[in-house]
Amino acid sequence: MGTTVVVGASRGIGLAICKRLAARGETVIGVCRKAPPELAAIGVEVVEGVDVTSERSVAELARRLADRQIDVVHVVAGILEHTRLDALDFERIRAQLEVNALGPLRVSGALVPSLHPGSKIALYTSRMGSLGDNTSGSHYGYRMSKAALNMAGVSLAHDLRGRGIAVVLLHPGFVRTEMTGGNGDVSADESAAGCIARVDELTLETSGRFLHANGTTLPW
Repeated sequence: MGTTVVVGASRGIGLAICKRLAARGETVIGVCRKAPPELAAIGVEVVEGVDVTSERSVAELARRLADRQIDVVHVVAGILEHTRLDALDFERIRAQLEVNALGPLRVSGALVPSLHPGSKIALYTSRMGSLGDNTSGSHYGYRMSKAALNMAGVSLAHDLRGRGIAVVLLHPGFVRTEMTGGNGDVSADESAAGCIARVDELTLETSGRFLHANGTTLPW
C-alpha cells in the first residue's frame, strides 16, 4: 500500500480518514497543530506543530518529508466562522481565507517535490463555495474562502497534469463534527469513506473536478 499524508488529522473528517486508511494497511502520516492521543493510538505516524497559515511551518513539514515518496495528500484542515452582512467581521473573513484557501495551496506547493507520476491531491472544499449553488447568501468568509480554494484546485490540476499528478476538490457533505457544532447529515466516518472512494477512483482524466463525497459532480 502507499503513503498518504493527511493534513488536519487531529479531529473530525481528517481523523476518520486516518483511521480508515490505517485499517486497510496504508502508511499514514497525520499532520496537525496538536495531536490528540487518539491519533497516535491508531498506529499512524504523527507530525504535529504544523500550522497551514505559516510558510515556515509548512516548509519545515516539507523538509521532514523530503526523503519520502508520497502517493496521496489529503488537505482537510479548515475553519468555519459565521459572518453576516449586518455583522461583518473582516478579521474573521481574513482568517478563513488564510486557512481555507491559502493554506491548502501552501501545503500542496510545498509537498509537490515529494509527489510522483500517479500521486493524487485531495483538497477539502465545500459546496458553500459554489456560486451556482448559493441560494441563501451570508457566510461571507467561508463561502469566499472555499470559492478561492476551488479556483486554486483547478489551477493545480492544470499545472500538475504534465507531472502525472491528479487533483480533486471534495465536498465532504454536511458532517457532524466539532466544526459544525455536531449538526449534520452524516458522520465523519461515513464522509471519510466516501471521500476515500473518490480519491481511489481519481485519474488524470478526471482531475480538476468538484465532487460531493457521494460522487455527485457539483456546480461551480
